[in-house]
Amino acid sequence: MRVALPQPVPRRWLRSAIPLAVFTLLLVYLWARSLRALSGCRSGAQSCIAREPPPFQVRQQSGPLEAPERKEPQCLGPQGMLGRMMRPFRASLNPERDVELSQYLAGWRELVRFLTPLGSIFAFATSEASAKVTALEALVHGPEAAHYTSLATMVAWERPGIAPRLSAGCPGSLTMLLLHRALRWSQLCLHRVATGMLGGPDAGAQCSDAYGTALAPHHPWFVRQAAHLAFLAFPGRGRLLELACPGSKEAEARNALVRAAGTLEEVYNRTQGLLAEGGLLELA
Repeated sequence: MRVALPQPVPRRWLRSAIPLAVFTLLLVYLWARSLRALSGCRSGAQSCIAREPPPFQVRQQSGPLEAPERKEPQCLGPQGMLGRMMRPFRASLNPERDVELSQYLAGWRELVRFLTPLGSIFAFATSEASAKVTALEALVHGPEAAHYTSLATMVAWERPGIAPRLSAGCPGSLTMLLLHRALRWSQLCLHRVATGMLGGPDAGAQCSDAYGTALAPHHPWFVRQAAHLAFLAFPGRGRLLELACPGSKEAEARNALVRAAGTLEEVYNRTQGLLAEGGLLELA
């Protein structure tokens, strides 16, 4: 009587089963690690909830301040990087709900100085911004300077049929729109870097997401791909905070960066409203 031998296992099945087994073991390993972590939290020996707030949060003081005359970080002062950038941007917001172009462009000059040390990968972006600032400055100080004192006067002057010698459409308004979008990216990037949680996305990922929100919808495919690759080499959060607020503690640098981003947001919102009123948000 013959004994029936088992049929050989097809190689195709083995090729599928081995990776599946490895993947299953990996899941079991990760599940076991998570159980150990949870058991450590429940044992009472230590708490899983951090007792200290994240470094970017400002503690609320219940009693009198120990240092009531505490000075703000030097980076927000007259000689600080963020201070030099924030002052002209704030000054651009005039009481008439308009934006003074000369101050706006001065703020952009300082913003470019801040972005330049982020690395050679952003040399093209900063040079493009500088070129746009220079183009607008030529209008602000040119023969028709009276029509380029503010954003509202520029929009009114560049309406079709108003300016007699505009052969290139709306040069000032179009340039302003492109800078306006770049300002939104800068504001989102700085705010997300300043408020990012420990263990969360790194600065490059957060600024890449900001690019996807503010600029990517207006860029062609190949520019979007190049930008996402460039953000892989973006400086870390610590480096960016050090550039923004040299010599300050991390919490102070984060708070200073939040304030700077808030100033940029105010300018952006004012500019957005004026461009929308003029029907210029879709120029490009």
